[in-house]
Amino acid sequence: MGRPPKSETGSLFTETASRPLADRLRPETLDQVVGQDHLLGSEGAISRMLSRGNITSLILWGPPGTGKTTIARLLAQQTDMRFVPLSAIFSGVADLRKIFDEARTHRTAGQGTLLFVDEIHRFNRAQQDGFLPVVEDGTIVLIGATTENPSFELNPPLLSRCQVFVLNRLDDAALETLVSRAEGDTGRALPLTNDGRASLRAMADGDGRYLLNMVEALQVIPDGELLDPAALAAAVQRRSPLYDKAQESHYNLISALHKSLRGSDADAALYWLARMLVGGEDPLYIVRRLVRFASEDVGLADPNALVQSLAAWDAYQRLGSPEGELAIAQCVIYLATAPKSNAAYRAFGAAMRDARSTGSLMPPKHILNAPTGLMKDLGYGDGYHYDHDAEEGFSGQNYFPDDMTRPTFYRPVERGFERDITKRLAYWAKLRKTGNKDQ
Repeated sequence: MGRPPKSETGSLFTETASRPLADRLRPETLDQVVGQDHLLGSEGAISRMLSRGNITSLILWGPPGTGKTTIARLLAQQTDMRFVPLSAIFSGVADLRKIFDEARTHRTAGQGTLLFVDEIHRFNRAQQDGFLPVVEDGTIVLIGATTENPSFELNPPLLSRCQVFVLNRLDDAALETLVSRAEGDTGRALPLTNDGRASLRAMADGDGRYLLNMVEALQVIPDGELLDPAALAAAVQRRSPLYDKAQESHYNLISALHKSLRGSDADAALYWLARMLVGGEDPLYIVRRLVRFASEDVGLADPNALVQSLAAWDAYQRLGSPEGELAIAQCVIYLATAPKSNAAYRAFGAAMRDARSTGSLMPPKHILNAPTGLMKDLGYGDGYHYDHDAEEGFSGQNYFPDDMTRPTFYRPVERGFERDITKRLAYWAKLRKTGNKDQ
């Protein structure tokens, strides 16, 4: 579809341009839907259903922005059915009764009704039961959309009358297809560097609608300006405003205490503790910071550091001032003289960064429980090895997402208790590498 010549642009073009980009790019046929080839490809389950000329009631289960509403609308269009959309959030029993009555009237006239219920899991048990007779007798074809596990959120009688199809979060290739379509619609390449373009897809986290909303926000960027990932984040994400209590000495002294502890200087740490207490600082604020320090800067080099910090907190709450302050001072000495490691802190930070960059990758199915028949049919739990049954108590199975290269987050130091942890991790890594698994 090309744009009309300038001389022909008028109210129609203006109306089209004012529509959101996600709406303008909504697929007009099922083969234009991206990322769901397992359902809509030539051998896909929905394609096979359409080839038989019969469509049954369905539950479309998948993340936001993967095409659930679009698929339902196009199924109605392809089967010449009347399409009735409904949101479970804003509708009740009276709305359903009206739709069912209208569907019966249209059925008498020879036209079927496809009722699309968005967020169907929001309906309560009684409302869900109301679908049973009209689905059973064919008054409506129900297509429910949900982001929640239908095994837990839908009544078994309704679930048994519907096929459940799982939609995938959009992969990188599907998201790039949407970006290219958006550029074709606007007639302008996105103002992004290559890294910025990759970052845009990563920020979408598999959600096509969110991706197109971000693309639309970038249309105001002037020509010639190319955004890298940092500039992109600033352009499409609203940052929370900073909040400053304007108490500089408060933050200066707690910083001095924290860094004295990290530097293993017990005398300096005691001095800054005393300065804060003399200055009227809330002792509970101080002890909360000591708990944080125990995890952040001592960590597993001395696991007892966290126990000591929590004990100091508890002792102060029981004794109050000034007696309870001695327990805080004792904790300060313990933390200052403890072996230090920020390996746990660094490992958690690295894990958080990977969690943000990898988005919503599913765990491998072999480590998922399968409490329902549907989940068993989908392969949940298949091939899981129970580590306690292995001679070494270690099966060596993969616990990361299938599409993710195994990272190493935790790197213990050769200090304190982490020396022992280092040995264990090295031994397990050796078993994992050699494939020495007792299963």
